[in-house]
Formats: sequence, C-alpha cells, structure tokens
Amino acid sequence: MKIAVVGSYGVGLTMRVPRFPSAGETVSGGSFASEHGGKGSNQAIGAARLGARVSFLTAIGDDAHGSAARELWTREGVDAERVLTAQGPTMVGFIEVDPSGENRIAIAPGALDELDADAVEAFRPEIEGADVLVVSMEIPRAAVAAALRIGRLCGTRTLLNPAPARRLPDEVWADIDVITPNQTEAPVLLGLVADHGLDDVALATMLQQRTGGCAILTRGGHGALIADAEGVRPVQAHAVANVVDTTGAGDSFTAALAVGLATGRSIDAAAELAAAAGAHAVTVAGVIPSLPTAEQLGLPRPTQNGEAR
Repeated sequence: MKIAVVGSYGVGLTMRVPRFPSAGETVSGGSFASEHGGKGSNQAIGAARLGARVSFLTAIGDDAHGSAARELWTREGVDAERVLTAQGPTMVGFIEVDPSGENRIAIAPGALDELDADAVEAFRPEIEGADVLVVSMEIPRAAVAAALRIGRLCGTRTLLNPAPARRLPDEVWADIDVITPNQTEAPVLLGLVADHGLDDVALATMLQQRTGGCAILTRGGHGALIADAEGVRPVQAHAVANVVDTTGAGDSFTAALAVGLATGRSIDAAAELAAAAGAHAVTVAGVIPSLPTAEQLGLPRPTQNGEAR
C-alpha cells in the first residue's frame, strides 16, 4: 500500500482564546503552543500511521523549522527524500481556537511559493509507484495542476483535498478522481456567489459532474455526502461526546480516505473509515497528536514494510 502526497508543511502557532476577537480588539487570557502542521504533512503522517508507505513532496526553508520537519518525518516513517529546501522561510500558520473547538487560520506560505511544476516532475517516480496520489492546495496552483496531471498520466488514482479553496482551471477537473471539499469550499471551487441557494446534494452533484469521478462533500458533525455515477448518498457522522479541537479533522479524514482506497475498499467503505478518523481527531487537542493510528481505528497493525498483518 503506497501513497504519494504533494502538499504543504508549516509550523502551526496556536492560540486558544476565550472567544474570537472582533476587528481591532485584543482578547487576553489565552494559551499558546507551537506545533508541526501543513495539510500535506499532516496527511502524509496520518496515512503513515494507518500503515501506508508514504512518499511526500513539499518545500521548506533552510531554517530551524525545516530541520525540525525532517526529524518529524523520519520519526513518523514518511519518506521525505524529494522534499525541496527553498530560499524562503518555512511556512507559518497562525491558528485561533475558541472553547467550542472551532478554529480560524491565517497562513504565510514562505518556501511553499517555490514549489513548482519542475519539483513535481522530479517526484514523478513516487507518483507512478503509488496506489493513490493525495494533493492539497496550500501550494502554488501550478504544482497542484502538475501533480494531478502526472497522476492521471501515470494511471495513479488522484485525490484532491481542495483546501484552502480557490477556483480550479477547467482543464484540471478531468485529472481528479476524488475531490473532498467541505461545505464552505465547494461553492468557491464551483465559482458560485455567496447566496447561491443550493443545498448540499446539489453542490455534491455539481462537483461530481465537473470531475466525472467522485465528490465527497464533508459536513462536519453532519457526516458527508458521496456523489458518483451511482448517485448521491450519505456517510453517517460518528457521535462524539466532547469536541476538543476540529483543526486536524479534515486532514485525518483525507489520510484515512486515501488509505481506504489504497487498500482496495469501495468508496463507501473508504469514506466510512475516513469519517471514523475525523471523529477521532476532534477529541484530541493539536493536529499531530490527533491523527489516529491503525490500532485506534481497529485496523490491522502495519509491519515495518507498510503491509498490514
């Protein structure tokens, strides 16, 4: 089971606040923590913890944050041989989390702006050798498009987690096998106005029609919707007694979905596994600590070569 991931790495600077401040307002009484982040890195680690052999491509700075990232990937069993050391600083994300677990995030991309199509082309052998290619959108659009195009040409199943959302060029849609936006991201991808008036079923259907493959619209505590050639159907949410932090839920969902597909599960079974992973993630503070292991999701324990037993 091999997964290739093209995406971001960054340092998450998290402030837990009594409430979100209004414009121009200062709110005191919070707590601060610095941790590893970036959607691509989170997804690569999430997939590795679930037993996949993972190759990862991103760009980091020649700085302390970049060195810490390489130590993290070695520790988590992620192959980062192709990671680019760029001229700019490692990405930093500023995260606010309120007592309900909701979050707001702002990002300074830094080194990620240097991740280009040439770097992705050098990653082609890893994409070609993978069962699933996972791409997220905290990287330049040219890198996103190149990765999906190479995946299509290599015959590797492509999974796009379109976050943060922006409109995609028309030619990119045909290279996406599975797309996984949330309710906020879907209208942006489709170029819809804010008051579009469409329900979730309509949004999922439109996304599926654009790709010709499968769209999974994630809906937080309301589960998800799968839209493919067989129609639209729900993925039930897993009940969570205490939501601590939603920050890592989407990346946990994506990683588990990729693992499910790479192991030959149907899209429905893979989405059910992803829902379980996302539900686990919201019960644990912090992104990396919240990414579940195979044992925590009741999966066979992986061996050293990444195969389950």
